[in-house]
Amino acid sequence: MVGKKSGRAQLREEGLARTDNNLEQTTWPVVSMINQKNYYTEFLKRDEQYLAVRYPQEEERARMVREARDKDRALAKGVSTTEATDEAADEAGPSHSRDDPSKLIVLHVGSQNLRIGLGSDALPKSVPMVIARRWEQSESEENEGEPSPKRLKLEGAVPADALPEKWFGEDFADQYMAMSSELRTRMRSNKRRVLPNSKDLVTNFNRRTPPEIISEHNDVDRIDWTELPTDPKKAPEYFTGRAALRIPENSNPRYKLFWPIRNGTFNEVDYAGRNQIYHDLSKIVEDAFRSQLGITSLKDLGNYKCVFIIPDLYERVYVTMILDILMRDLGVGKVSLQQESLSATFGAGYGIACVVDIGAQKSSICCVDEGLCIEESRVNLKMGGADVTETFIKMMLYGHFPYSDMNLNRRYDFLLAEELKQKFCSMDEDSVTVKTWDFHLRASGQDTRKYTFKTYDETMLSVMGLFKPSIFDHSKKLDGRRTVIPRSVDLYDGSPNDPISQAQVTVYEAAAGKPVNGALESGGTTAVASTPQRPGQLNPLNRLNDNETPRSSVAGSPAPEGTSTPNPDRDTPMGDGEQTLIFRDPVLEKTKIADERDRTLPIVPLDQAILESVTQGARGDERKLRDFLGGIMLVGGASKTPGLREFLETRLREQRPFYGKEILVGPPPREFDPQVVIWKGGSVFGRLSPAGNDSWISKAEYDMLGGRLLNNKCMFAW
Repeated sequence: MVGKKSGRAQLREEGLARTDNNLEQTTWPVVSMINQKNYYTEFLKRDEQYLAVRYPQEEERARMVREARDKDRALAKGVSTTEATDEAADEAGPSHSRDDPSKLIVLHVGSQNLRIGLGSDALPKSVPMVIARRWEQSESEENEGEPSPKRLKLEGAVPADALPEKWFGEDFADQYMAMSSELRTRMRSNKRRVLPNSKDLVTNFNRRTPPEIISEHNDVDRIDWTELPTDPKKAPEYFTGRAALRIPENSNPRYKLFWPIRNGTFNEVDYAGRNQIYHDLSKIVEDAFRSQLGITSLKDLGNYKCVFIIPDLYERVYVTMILDILMRDLGVGKVSLQQESLSATFGAGYGIACVVDIGAQKSSICCVDEGLCIEESRVNLKMGGADVTETFIKMMLYGHFPYSDMNLNRRYDFLLAEELKQKFCSMDEDSVTVKTWDFHLRASGQDTRKYTFKTYDETMLSVMGLFKPSIFDHSKKLDGRRTVIPRSVDLYDGSPNDPISQAQVTVYEAAAGKPVNGALESGGTTAVASTPQRPGQLNPLNRLNDNETPRSSVAGSPAPEGTSTPNPDRDTPMGDGEQTLIFRDPVLEKTKIADERDRTLPIVPLDQAILESVTQGARGDERKLRDFLGGIMLVGGASKTPGLREFLETRLREQRPFYGKEILVGPPPREFDPQVVIWKGGSVFGRLSPAGNDSWISKAEYDMLGGRLLNNKCMFAW
C-alpha cells in the first residue's frame, strides 16, 4: 500500500513548486517611489544658475586670480608691492582695464545725426546719419524732380511763379493767416507794437530784390565738395556722413542719399528689404568708428565697451538689430543699453525730472524718478525740428522769398535751410518785427549768390507748429509702415509685445479723434488722474484715509437670477441660455489694436503731451505732480530755439493756473549744450564701477543666448 504523500512533495513532483533563481524579469532599471512628503528641487532658484548672472561673476573671479598671480610673480622678482601692482596692471593690457574711459564708446543714434565719442571726450562728435550709394538718379531727380516742399500745379493764364500764395493750397494759407492773426492779437494784449502793413513791406521787398553774384575766387567761405575720380568705374560704392552731403548733384556717377532712421525708427519708404537697412546702419557706424574715434581695425573693438542709448518707447526689433550690428557685425567687446530720458538725468545730475527731448523728427517725453523711467509716462511724438525747417521754408516762399527755387531734396538746399532755421527762428515776441537778413547760396559748379530778404512773423510761427501741429505736413510719415520690417511678437502666443504706456495710448486716442478725459482736453483744470483705473485695480492711497467707515468687500455681490447683466468678456448678455456665446481671442484683439495704432500718427500739441506725461507719471501723488512740473528739462537740438523755454512755461501756466508757481521749464545745468546732454549721461553711466553694474552684455554671452539676454541685462522692463 502506497503511503500518503505530503502537499510539498506533490508540488515538487508535479513541477508546481516555486523556485527562486534570482533572475530579474526585465533589464530596465526599476525606480523606487519617492517619498511624497520630502522632495525638493533647486532648479532655477539661485542666481548662479542663470548664465547672465554667472558669467560676469566667473569673469570677475578670473580677473582677480589673474591679478593676484601677476602680483605674486612680480614680488618673486623682488619688486615692491606698489610697483608689483603697477606692473601687473601693465601686463594685463588695455583689454583688462575696466575703468579706462578711453576704451568706452558712447553711441546715440538719431534720425538726422549720430553722436559718438569716447568716455574720455568732453563732447561727442556729430555725424549726419546718412549714406550715399551709387544710383541711377539722385534724390532730387526722382519723381520727375518734384520739389520739397511740394508745390501745387496751378493752371490758368497767370504763371505759377507769380502766385506763391497758392503754391501750398488753401488749407495751409488759412492756417497760416489764422496763426498770424492770433499772434498779432497776443502781441497787442502784451502791449507790443504791431505795424498793420508789415506783411506788405516784406512781400514787396522780397519780390524786387535780385541776388548778388560773387565769383568763386572772391568767396572766402567756399565749400570743399567731395571729389570723385574722373573714371566713373573707379568711384566708391558709397559715402557716409558729411562727405555724402557734399557730393555734387550732377556727379558722375550719380549718388542717392539714404537715411536708414526716420522718425525714430526704421525708414521703410526708401528701402525694399531688411538686409539693406542692416548693412547701411553697419557701414555708417563702422565709418564713424574709423573717422571719428580713430579705430582703424575692427579687431581692436573687442577691447572696447559701448553704451548704446535707445529711445524711451523703443521698438524691440530696432534695439535687437542695432545690438546685433554692434556685437556680431562689428565685434564690440561689451554693450550696455540705456534709455534717453534716464541718460539726460545722468548728464544733468537730476534725481527727479520730466525730460522733454525735441529731436529732428521725434519728440519724446518721460518722467524720471530715482534713476528709473516711469513706464506709464512715456510719450513719443512723430514731429520735431525737421518739420519746423520745412514749415519755415514754406512760410518764406509764401512771402515771395527771393530764392523761389528752394528744394529740400537738393543737398545744398537742405543744408542751407537748416542754417537759416538755426540763425533766424526764435520764439521771442521781441523778434517779431520786419528785419533784413542775407545769406549765401553755394552750389557745385556755380558762382556764389548772395540774397537779401526780409522776414516778419515766419521766424516764430514756424516754431509755433510744435504747439499747433496741424500746420505741419504729415502726409508721408506713415508711408511704408510695417511693410519691410514686421513688428515684434511674443515667442509663445504671437501677440505684439512692443512696450506701450498709458500716456501714449491717450495720445493715440487724441490723434485719432476719440474723446479723452484729463490732460489732453483743451481747457479747464486738470484732474490728478487722466484715465480711470482699470476694474479690480486697487489704489493704495485710499488706505491712508483715517477715521472713515470700513469699506465693504471688494468682490461684487452675485446678480439675481433672471437678470441680463452684461458680461464684458462675452458678446452676448448672460442669462439667456439659448443664445450662442462668442468668446474673444485675446491675441487677435491685441493684434487689431496694434494695427490700428500703426495707422494712427501720434501727433498732439507739445504742451498737452507734457501735461499728460506728468499726470500719468504722478498717478495721483500730489507731491510727485508738483516735483515733475517744477523739473521740466528741455533737451535736443530743436530745444535750442531762443525763447522756446519761456514760451512753453507760459503755455503750461495758462493751462494749469493752479500750479503756476510750481511750473518751471529749465535748461540743462552748467551751461550744457542741450544736444549733448543725453550723450553725456551715457558717458557718466558707462564710467560707473563695473562691479555694481550688471547691465553689460559680453560677446560670449550674446553668441550663446542672443537677444534673450535682454530679459536679465536691461535695467528697465524689457
